[in-house]
Amino acid sequence: MSSLVNRRVHVAVCGGVAAYKAVETVRLLQKAGAVVQVAMTANAQAFVGPLTFQAITHLPVLTRTLDPSDEMEIGHIAFAQENDVLLVVPASANILAKCAAGIGDEVVSTVLLATRPRRSPVLFAPAMNTAMYENEATQNNLRILRERGYQIVEPDAGALACGAVGPGRLALSEAIVDAVVAALTPRVLVGRRVLVTAGPTREFFDPVRFLSNPSTGKAGFEIAAAAARAGAEVTLIHGPCSLPLPPGVSSVAVTTAIEMHAAVMAHLPGVDVVVMTAAVSDYRARAVSATKVKKLDEVQSLELVRNPDILAELGASRVGASPLLIGFAAESGPPLEYARAKLISKRCDLIVANDITAEGAGFGVDTNRVSLVTAEGIVELPVLSKAAIGERLVVFMAERLAGSPSP
Repeated sequence: MSSLVNRRVHVAVCGGVAAYKAVETVRLLQKAGAVVQVAMTANAQAFVGPLTFQAITHLPVLTRTLDPSDEMEIGHIAFAQENDVLLVVPASANILAKCAAGIGDEVVSTVLLATRPRRSPVLFAPAMNTAMYENEATQNNLRILRERGYQIVEPDAGALACGAVGPGRLALSEAIVDAVVAALTPRVLVGRRVLVTAGPTREFFDPVRFLSNPSTGKAGFEIAAAAARAGAEVTLIHGPCSLPLPPGVSSVAVTTAIEMHAAVMAHLPGVDVVVMTAAVSDYRARAVSATKVKKLDEVQSLELVRNPDILAELGASRVGASPLLIGFAAESGPPLEYARAKLISKRCDLIVANDITAEGAGFGVDTNRVSLVTAEGIVELPVLSKAAIGERLVVFMAERLAGSPSP
């Protein structure tokens, strides 16, 4: 979520039981690097005190439209316009109605009157009783706001605090932050189709044992998420992973290298970019036992055969420069010599190379230190989050698809 580093995110908190969840949303926004400032309705203050938000943001909280101290420090006009994005969470039925009708009778509704949603994003994350959410007036207000350029983070369905079951539960904080990131991401891949592979494969040699590796799929999932935020139609083909599916991404779950090969080839037609981040097993057992292999005293051997080299097959089958092909070279040592050779032998446009033994890199961590190897040269990146690397690769995709050779 490095898209939020030093971005100014203003959060307006409305009344409702879900107001306490806004604290977690603010915390996650800050964790992603955003500078967050908060405004609160009077009803919101009945659920969460302004001091809570002031303590975690280290900035004053806007609570009254005409408070002289607030006006000197921030002002409701500045709060509305001097930001990169404005988020209303939770957005009550009342605040949706006020904004749709152009009413400004307290601090948050007045802030919303001063917004320009087609210049900078304004997001509503509704939370309310199911009957209130499904009410024709509320749905009409949501339609009006969408038409005016406001964005809606759709609520979840389930059990609500009031006892009702149905739509109206505030979206998860992670989903709300993802929506903020997406709102601030340039849509440079609109109309493009991107295929990403991620995670490990498992090659069973009996019903309970397999050959695999420690890949979690984190890098591939972040690349898929970044491409989707940039407007691409993304298909993520992944091995066994425990990560949540990124918003706006279609997924295909596989287990073995043979299954991954079949899935990639099935989804390849019409794809503009292929990003092969998956840690595909190079070998599989020649024969798979139908029953668990019993432990014996003597040494046992396992005969292996090669799995398909998916990246090499993709490179060999390319027509001209299509699709754009990005591979990875994860080595246990300096990777650049191998990456250069792989760039040529696999006919790739880019090899993302890294030393999995380096500090802050490799499997099972949120960061990596990679080098971008192209025919034009090498760009060595510092230690970055895997999310930031995903965003860097989106820039590469967009530039290459537009005809720029820059790495």
